[in-house]
Amino acid sequence: MTHILVTAKLVPDLVEELEIAESGTALDMTWLRLIINEFDDHAIEQAIILKERSGCEVTVIAPDQEGMDDVLFTAAAKGADRIIKLVGDFEEGVNNHALARTLAASTKEIGPDLILTGVQGNDDFDGSVGPYLAEYLGMTYVGYVAGVTLEGDKAIVHKEYPGGLIAELEVTLPAVLGIQAAEQPPRYVAVSKVRQMMKEASIDEVDVLDLDPSGGLEISSMYLPEAAERAEMLDGDEEEIAARLVEIFKEIGVV
Repeated sequence: MTHILVTAKLVPDLVEELEIAESGTALDMTWLRLIINEFDDHAIEQAIILKERSGCEVTVIAPDQEGMDDVLFTAAAKGADRIIKLVGDFEEGVNNHALARTLAASTKEIGPDLILTGVQGNDDFDGSVGPYLAEYLGMTYVGYVAGVTLEGDKAIVHKEYPGGLIAELEVTLPAVLGIQAAEQPPRYVAVSKVRQMMKEASIDEVDVLDLDPSGGLEISSMYLPEAAERAEMLDGDEEEIAARLVEIFKEIGVV
């Protein structure tokens, strides 16, 4: 039976107004609402689809953050067989280098055949988790995946390219896939079912004693975008718009 491991994390809800902390180098987390990373939610859905189709075992693993228990129990209600929480100093935020190293250590003990991650997160300052995790584990990585089929020790993946192009790739397992979209939208789970799962399922906890952030970016300052009326709408056919763009580029010294 193929064992699928899905990684998940919480990210800022961009519907909320974001505020910068007094330090000027991070978001103010006091009242910030966190939600599951949209692409991680699709990764969980894709894993459950594969379980329903091929009888796979699904494990979901995530760092300990406020609200993460609800996310993990929701994953269990959808069909995840095991849910794991990494317990450590995650509340103030952690870069993706440190998160990937921590996930890699736990992954080696779990021994999955396939790892699914969200292709990216809205708080990725230093790259995405998936490629780092694949590197630390010595596995193949394919990102921007929108569909997976398992055939023995191989995964047939559909990878999206710009312009609407779709490539079909054959990947030998074990491997890490960055999911952009599951084959169907993440399913809705009733609150009553999640509450029932809170009584029936348990979250396995893994202590994280050290978070190594080396390799990540050091943020020197953050600021909100300046509000200004600097947009110019260009009218005309393709040649007229292209000519006007060249004029603008010359005016600002780009060419």
